[in-house]
Amino acid sequence: MFKKILIANRGEIACRVIKTARAMGIKTVAVYSDADAGALHVEMADEAIHIGPPPAAESYIVIDKILDAIKQSGAEAVHPGYGFLSENPKFADALDKAGIAFIGPPKGAIEAMGDKITSKKLADEAGVSTVPGHMGLIEDADEAVKISKEIGYPVMIKASAGGGGKGMRIAWNEEEAREGFQSSKNEAKSSFGDDRIFIEKFVTQPRHIEIQVLGDKHGNCIYLGERECSIQRRNQKVIEEAPSPFLDEKTRKAMGEQAVALAKAVDYCSAGTVEFIVDGDRNFYFLEMNTRLQVEHPVTELITGIDLVEQMIRVANDEKLSITQGDVKLNGWAIESRLYAEDPYRNFLPSIGRLTRYRPPEEGERDDGTVVRNDTGVFEGGEISMFYDPMIAKLCTWGEDRITAIDAMRVALDSFEVEGIGHNLPFLSAVMDHEKFRSGNITTAFIAEEYPEGFSGVELDDDALEKTAVSASVLNMIAQLRRTRISGTIRNHKRKVGKKWVIVIGDRQFPVRLKKLRNEGATVKVGDRKYEVETEWRPGDMLARVCIDEEVLSLKVASTHTGFRTRWRGADMDVKVLTPKEAEYLAIMPEKEVADTSNMLLCPMPGLIVSIHVSQGDEVQEGQALATVEAMKMENILRAEKKCKVAKINVGAGDNLALDEVIMEFE
Repeated sequence: MFKKILIANRGEIACRVIKTARAMGIKTVAVYSDADAGALHVEMADEAIHIGPPPAAESYIVIDKILDAIKQSGAEAVHPGYGFLSENPKFADALDKAGIAFIGPPKGAIEAMGDKITSKKLADEAGVSTVPGHMGLIEDADEAVKISKEIGYPVMIKASAGGGGKGMRIAWNEEEAREGFQSSKNEAKSSFGDDRIFIEKFVTQPRHIEIQVLGDKHGNCIYLGERECSIQRRNQKVIEEAPSPFLDEKTRKAMGEQAVALAKAVDYCSAGTVEFIVDGDRNFYFLEMNTRLQVEHPVTELITGIDLVEQMIRVANDEKLSITQGDVKLNGWAIESRLYAEDPYRNFLPSIGRLTRYRPPEEGERDDGTVVRNDTGVFEGGEISMFYDPMIAKLCTWGEDRITAIDAMRVALDSFEVEGIGHNLPFLSAVMDHEKFRSGNITTAFIAEEYPEGFSGVELDDDALEKTAVSASVLNMIAQLRRTRISGTIRNHKRKVGKKWVIVIGDRQFPVRLKKLRNEGATVKVGDRKYEVETEWRPGDMLARVCIDEEVLSLKVASTHTGFRTRWRGADMDVKVLTPKEAEYLAIMPEKEVADTSNMLLCPMPGLIVSIHVSQGDEVQEGQALATVEAMKMENILRAEKKCKVAKINVGAGDNLALDEVIMEFE
């Protein structure tokens, strides 16, 4: 077995590989850019080597720098993780020539299946059903428009070397095809160093289901079930699960056998994933093969008990698979939620900054038999950089069945504390509570259909609001009791804590009365309904676990001048705790007017201005492109919301802007 391996990656996947290597008794070497000098993967590895400036094109994807790090460290093998050099045949070839083991498939398999155009041709030649499209390279936007018309809109414009949603656009008309081609080409060049583009028919109402395969160098290859990855936003997976709630055993077997046959056709070894689109009649169509470890591999590990990273290392060490197809059993259900540094209230635009608080739920088995796992590459006090993918963590839960796993995820998300940056925890919680998701009746259009105007938060039902109010009343009681102990007595009169309060949430008021006051809780009456409440929360704690009539709520709380900011089940609420007299005064208080920025184009995220598409004095139409901003390797085109005239442009291409900085003003 290898004594030392180098991980040619960063973030959570580097940390994930280090964990398995450590368990196998293998020493690890991390590589890092200037931006990652204090990163978690650097701290976890046995040694670390600096490889250059923050941009990946100057560090993580420079083959010579990785080779130099291997030479310095004396590593015998390299795990590429995913992204960066993981599907670069030149990298695999360079390692082979240097006598270094590549913990992944051989160069030939990467070239055949890692390239989406080549893989589609091979699949078609092998009789595998594929989505209609143009397999040749496309030179310019005019040709992209011509091909799109021939295929028929809508079409998917994709980077040949792409992955992770980078370099992908859906075009519904000629204008979007033209713009999408250029943006996909730019993103592909920036992210992968390869700007080749192809176009295929976009299948509406599809499900995205993929098969995990595992092969060795001795001709053995098996499949480890499937993963449902249909909850996507901008072609980027957000929530995955295993198995799929849609497949039957017959379809699962057919897809698995086809995936294995395809892998064997190119002498595939190591872990890989064959992706399919599945329609409502369970017809499936080959999309592509990812010749690497997938981001969502933990859900497969949770339902099979197989460590895929360990298997990859053993295969790279020329070992035979110790698992046969008959050994593979799917046990229970697993859900993965990708926690991203992006603001769901601003159309999921990237967010950067320092993690002032990062407290994930405790990992391991719970009393109810469910399991929590959190794969991460960050820590409290660390910084989310604009140079890399915005993923913070992959939170996974396992349960005996799908609903149990989903409910475990609801609790885990409520218990996940993240502060300092925008993040998508509220949105993930909202999906877990969504009736359509819980039913399993989902497609890749789920987010677009269920949140057509974007995510604006969650409105809790009456029962949940009342429980929030009850919780806040007890937390307030505990805080008030603490103040009496601090203040002591004044002229021999001990400060009293009132029993009657009015809890205000939005336009709702909940008059409450607390009885049998205790340090750990109270009996709370709301109208004719009585609640028994207990909690170990203390002032200053940002997570409150409140037991209401044996139901446990996990609320994130922060004290305000009038009560608490409370977050629970995806809802972010200003909860006011007032005396009855204060509640009367609140009803006649004027509301503060919001500043009018309707005549300005504000930068929706910290990022780089790629281009300005208009000039001062131009008349622009609704929907017209105004500027392109790049952040975290993704280009975002900002468009006019209405017909207007450009009065002033404050920035230019190449400028780095902060959130809400004014790009241009209108008349």
